[in-house]
Amino acid sequence: MTGELGNGYDVVVVGGGAAGLNGALVLARSRRSVVVLDAGAPRNAPAAGVHGLLAREGMRPGELLERGRAEVRSYGGQVVDGEVATVARDGDGFTVGLADGRSTRARRLLVTTGLVDELPDVPGLRERWGRDVLHCPYCHGWEVRDRAIGVLANGPMAVHQALLFRQLSPDVTLFAHTHPAPAGEQAEQLAALGIPVVTGEVASLVVDGDRVTGVRLADGTVVAREAVAVQSRMVARAGFLAGLGLDPLPHPSGMGEHLPADPTGRTAVPGVWVAGNVTDLSAQVGAAAAAGATAGAQVNYDLVVEDTARAVAAAREPVEV
Repeated sequence: MTGELGNGYDVVVVGGGAAGLNGALVLARSRRSVVVLDAGAPRNAPAAGVHGLLAREGMRPGELLERGRAEVRSYGGQVVDGEVATVARDGDGFTVGLADGRSTRARRLLVTTGLVDELPDVPGLRERWGRDVLHCPYCHGWEVRDRAIGVLANGPMAVHQALLFRQLSPDVTLFAHTHPAPAGEQAEQLAALGIPVVTGEVASLVVDGDRVTGVRLADGTVVAREAVAVQSRMVARAGFLAGLGLDPLPHPSGMGEHLPADPTGRTAVPGVWVAGNVTDLSAQVGAAAAAGATAGAQVNYDLVVEDTARAVAAAREPVEV
């Protein structure tokens, strides 16, 4: 994937996942000079396959990205290894600085760097993440259907998550962990669906061989489980935008922090668009790719407007004879 970085582009896409590559594809097909800068740390790397994506069901995440890179390149776009460290305003564009000292210039930015999943400090969660420790019933729920599933409370969406996984298995248990047990309407919902609530702090997962077999509480009790769902705290990867005054803000759902944008991906900073999980924390691969395409088209149109205005201004200049 390594390529030579040019001095300047119409658009620099920061992040080489589904959103970034689809945005770059649209831009390259519009004959824009575009480069995708990819740090090579996709969020879904631990997953065995991509799910819920029409005509690509079960495809390895790495293979999906390989195909996407090839398609971008086939239209003249570039994909370059590199982690963006800084972005600064430079006249009517931006200077993009990489961690290794390289830099380039962009007329517009499309940021698709995704997010970081912050998990509770429970031994075993991170090691099993993406296998039998899950977060999204639509991404990986089918793969644990009819198994004994534990839902580890880690925020305001715990009951919501338990209800969704109950659709996939009759054996779902909610572990309150460090949170109060659900009360009122939520408690009634759980009871009606036969979802027991286990109180007490979770100390660790029990792993036998290469699979989860239970959840161990702080008092030593082990509750047999074959999979564990946990809602991560999702935080946009956007520290490099601080120089533009563009910082992640709390998401209205309480699930983490995101970069706010309008429906087209346009941010409050002129010239900067976002797409995918960096702004939409719950977007699956298909939604992220679609958002990248939408943002790419909007960026192209913004450049068309600017190019046209320049052409009109040039045409109005008096011709010397």
